[in-house]
Amino acid sequence: MTEDLTGSGRLIAPGADSDERAVEAALRPRTLAEFVGQHRVREQLSLVLEAAQRRGTPPDHVLLCGPPGLGKTTLAMIIAAELQAPIRITSGPAIQHAGDLAAILSSLTEGEVLFLDEIHRMSRPAEEMLYMAMEDFRVDVIVGKGPGATAIPLKIPPFTLVGATTRAGLLPGPLRDRFGFTGHMDFYSPSELEQVLYRSARLLDVPLAPDGAAEIAGRSRGTPRIANRLLRRVRDYAQVKADGVITRAVAAAALDVYEVDEHGLDRLDRAVLDALLRRFGGGPVGLSTLAVAVGEEPETVEEVAEPFLVRAGLLARTPRGRVATALAWRHLGLTPPPELAGAVTLFDAPDDRLDNSVG
Repeated sequence: MTEDLTGSGRLIAPGADSDERAVEAALRPRTLAEFVGQHRVREQLSLVLEAAQRRGTPPDHVLLCGPPGLGKTTLAMIIAAELQAPIRITSGPAIQHAGDLAAILSSLTEGEVLFLDEIHRMSRPAEEMLYMAMEDFRVDVIVGKGPGATAIPLKIPPFTLVGATTRAGLLPGPLRDRFGFTGHMDFYSPSELEQVLYRSARLLDVPLAPDGAAEIAGRSRGTPRIANRLLRRVRDYAQVKADGVITRAVAAAALDVYEVDEHGLDRLDRAVLDALLRRFGGGPVGLSTLAVAVGEEPETVEEVAEPFLVRAGLLARTPRGRVATALAWRHLGLTPPPELAGAVTLFDAPDDRLDNSVG
């Protein structure tokens, strides 16, 4: 199965490559007070951090769960900043052996924050070593091989692990249980995304009108990373094709050029819906057949296109295959079958726009 299923090259892909992460770093909030959205997680995390500071001890280990692009890395950096502690950043795929993890843990200083992104992709031997490190602040380093091998206990200073995962279900129970706080991050509402866009526009020195912010937020799929990416592309269009000010008309024209429609769907999303409706009558149709119809790998359709289509109420996964909803028929301007004609989905908003705030 392909490892990189973030939709590299898609403007509305929730993942980010190394170049984009460098751009994101300049736009990241530095404190919890600056962080927009995720009110419940922010409030809970604030209590955890303040209580630990009053006790003078490192806070419990923190697990952040949620889809890509919602701010897990940003929150990890904010945790370190609030604690006035250094932060060490690594990821699950980078730790393939227990020795890799032992080298990182042994070099930590007291109170340091270790951010482990994609923690669900860590190797099993390293995972088992992490159990002891999180609970007892020590690791056993194995020296030698075979019957002569010996375990040397190595003390490590108290630290705070911040783990991030997009697939919490893949974490084994013993690992999840060792986190003292778990924050579940939800998709953002359009109004929250507008706040994100206003802040980013100020940092980028881009004039952003309220109706322009609303237009971009409505096409951002409830994800700040996508909102910031769309803002940068609309900025380019506004500077070249307009007077530099981002209004609703400018934003709509720019995103039409980049093939991001009013609901945040791009070429691949619309291709999946078009094939499902026009070629297969709305389904049910198998994943492999649907993937062949749009010229993509099944993993790409399942992991890149389908999550948003399902969340938006445009597509349903059933035991018999993929099925289009009444909203999907209306979105493409087609007449739904009689059995779907009167169906109303959870995502039908009063103005017939998709509500990205629903996770």
